[in-house]
Amino acid sequence: MAAEVTITSGRLGGADDQGVHAYKGIPYAAPPVGDLRFRPPVAPAGWDGVRDASAFGPVALQQAMPGIFGELGTPPNPSGDDCLRLNVWTPDPTAGGMPVLVWIHGGAFYAGSGVDDVYNGAAFARDGVVCVTINYRLGVQGYWNLAGHFGELAASGNVGMLDQIAALQWVQNNIGAFGGDPGKVTIAGESAGGMSCSTLMAMPAAKGLFRAAIPQSGAAHNGLSADTTSLIGSYVLDAVGIAPGDTAALAAVSNDDLLAAQIAITDDLAATRDPEKYREAAAVPMAFQPVYFTEELPQRPIDAIAAGSAKDVSVMVGSTKEEALIFVVDLKEMFNEELVQATVGAVFGMAGKDGDAALQLYSENRPGAAPHELAAAIETDRMFTVPAIRMADAQAAHNSDLWTYRFDWDNPERDGEWGAHHFIEVPFAFDQTDNDMSRGFVGNNPPANLIAATHDAWVRFATDGNPNHSGLPDWPRWERSTRPTMLFDDECRVVNNPAATEISLWDGVI
Repeated sequence: MAAEVTITSGRLGGADDQGVHAYKGIPYAAPPVGDLRFRPPVAPAGWDGVRDASAFGPVALQQAMPGIFGELGTPPNPSGDDCLRLNVWTPDPTAGGMPVLVWIHGGAFYAGSGVDDVYNGAAFARDGVVCVTINYRLGVQGYWNLAGHFGELAASGNVGMLDQIAALQWVQNNIGAFGGDPGKVTIAGESAGGMSCSTLMAMPAAKGLFRAAIPQSGAAHNGLSADTTSLIGSYVLDAVGIAPGDTAALAAVSNDDLLAAQIAITDDLAATRDPEKYREAAAVPMAFQPVYFTEELPQRPIDAIAAGSAKDVSVMVGSTKEEALIFVVDLKEMFNEELVQATVGAVFGMAGKDGDAALQLYSENRPGAAPHELAAAIETDRMFTVPAIRMADAQAAHNSDLWTYRFDWDNPERDGEWGAHHFIEVPFAFDQTDNDMSRGFVGNNPPANLIAATHDAWVRFATDGNPNHSGLPDWPRWERSTRPTMLFDDECRVVNNPAATEISLWDGVI
């Protein structure tokens, strides 16, 4: 049994987890039901006695992820409204002054949770970092912009982000009870979690709640405008038969009906990618994301960061070498040269650039690549690599404590089928490779030296604000002129401006 701790809501009793103290399923906000539905989070109720915090709580209402991510990542815990919970791992709750890492899960803003085995924070705690993982509202629950349809719900499109801020405020008020220092908080996340980190860097209400950020495979070009999300919000209202302003009908609509409407809209967006219907959401495509041009998020994150919104934040940002391959490999039969040429032509053509020339360069750099592999390489750069570089360039103008990486290792048991794909670095960063979810991605024998090199970089960055350690070659800070990038692989090395010719194609496009 873990040591008893006292937080602002009451006393907690945890459990041993991989040799450290773990406290799970802690409410950081009240269940968002009744009058709190679609509204910003409020403080949770307190309790008498010692609350059992030995098991995870419910996760957010959500739809399943497609493909392998759905097979391996669907949360085993039940979902429900009482989902605003977090989990803490610490080596010693009686200690003090320890750095803190707060993990924000991914899942395209419509899936995921902080309870997956791969997010177990025990290894961070073992190495002196208090680790916190959180849930937050997803999909229509967290990012349904009703401001233009129900005036009293002005913040509805960003309540998922406000949940994250509430969790960070909880950390400020309570992490000392677990031995953590509220002045040494690093936020980290992958995919939508990385996008969340970047969004928090742009949100005025999040200022001062963290000193460092690790956006992984999700930088700052995310989000949708208030006008677009209001339009998408009207599609949800139509789908569930609710008229704007009908508060009684909105209060009565079931979670199941809302989720069904969400799935129908996200499926239609993915299938059609219709810019007339979905505007800028057609390019991603994710119908439910943080909403900018709002009081909570005045600018698109990349623009806010370029203006200095996160000038006091140290950053380590990166991506993987073949992010998008895992998304298209199961659909490879639908790809042919004509489809890829048309798609690339459309992407570059919108910026007045030559898509055929871009495709030719990608093809020349990958002799014998199949059409789906070329499409994945281009999508990797469009969605992940180039946004990470643009974010680094924007942040570098305000803070030199900035490092970038690319994760290049791919699981040899897959024989290159997935490449160094989206999410593959996460089990390494957490040093949690011995579970079914991780083995599904990294195989049965991931290299121990790479696990140590990756995990220790995350530990050192959370501890010192600098990822360098003895297991890596010297990792220089980012400079716009040279773009030094740590490549994590069987042998880690620093390369200046990797894939420079391909990256330069995106100037003026992203």
